[in-house]
Amino acid sequence: MPTRKIAVLGSTGSIGTQTLDVIARDPESYEVVALAAGSNTELLLKQAHQFRPGVVSVGSEEAADKLRGLLPAGTKLLVGEEGLAESAAGSGADYVVCALVGALGLRSTLAAIDAGAAIGLANKETLVTAGHIVTKRAAVKGVRLLPIDSEHSAIFQCLNGEDDKAIKRLLITASGGSFRDRSREELVGVTVEDALKHPNWSMGAKITIDSATMVNKGLEVIEARWLFGLPYDRIDVVLHPESIVHSMVEFTDTSVIAQLGNPDMRVPIQYALTYPQRRPSPASPLDLVKAGTLRFREMDFARYPCLRMAYEAGRAGGTATTAFNAANEAAVARFLRGEISFLAIEEIIERVLDKHGAAAVALPDLETILETDAWARREASVLK
Repeated sequence: MPTRKIAVLGSTGSIGTQTLDVIARDPESYEVVALAAGSNTELLLKQAHQFRPGVVSVGSEEAADKLRGLLPAGTKLLVGEEGLAESAAGSGADYVVCALVGALGLRSTLAAIDAGAAIGLANKETLVTAGHIVTKRAAVKGVRLLPIDSEHSAIFQCLNGEDDKAIKRLLITASGGSFRDRSREELVGVTVEDALKHPNWSMGAKITIDSATMVNKGLEVIEARWLFGLPYDRIDVVLHPESIVHSMVEFTDTSVIAQLGNPDMRVPIQYALTYPQRRPSPASPLDLVKAGTLRFREMDFARYPCLRMAYEAGRAGGTATTAFNAANEAAVARFLRGEISFLAIEEIIERVLDKHGAAAVALPDLETILETDAWARREASVLK
């Protein structure tokens, strides 16, 4: 495989650091040309000196001030959303890993597509908020969207070489998150610390909370609709506490193909970077004898109302999914700051969606999507 020029957007987050770990283990195959992060300047500085990219971007002038004069010689320092876009589209990258958290990744992903770069997509909110725009733009530009999420990577692998007409349904697995063994009554008064203790995966704070509310799985359902082109009534979610089966595809002849492995995000990250090749992985191999029993349970939408709301927003389409995502991001941020309870997250999302219903736009342009995003965040930030 020829050397790939990689831009990593969100380099200091969970997916970003694991992406750089994969790259560092195979330095002959990759050149890091751009790194972008928000405010973790200490880690970003270490990454910059290790990989020596041509471009480093940060989220604010305050963060930029902490880096000035400290970056390697020849590394250009950029700031804000414009810096993100230039990191994606103006750094010479032929492959952009979008590992930003939330809707922030939308403009930079579109910029990378316009520049003709392949996209390793870990930022599911990009497709949740603007799936119709992103997938159409990628098709027009001939750009491949390669999924990095373990569930979408699993489905992508299960579909290799298969006829799309033979697909009956997608089965996305869900661990159940930090509170999978608690009833709704037992969720009253849970703390941030409790919610951040995911039993299987090592992830960032926001996605760990989303896993506990099942919002994360709802976002994955919406993303799967755009990645694989199936309607929502052919995308199901099943609880699988072990997180060994990362997702499955059922075909018209009743055959089910699944992708299995130990929970380690470096596997789907590496597959997205090396596709269609496979390389030796730093992950530990799966031993099914040691793993023992693999359990599956039907999804309980009463226990996880956020997943129900995600399906409803997806079927409504248009700006409904933007409102769902933005309301959740704002509510989760408030929970992490200790301003609201855990159960208030789902209450706020539902109230924002109810309020948005009459104003929904079926085929929004980018400006309308961004306006809806801002409106939903404002609403979710003030609701009690």
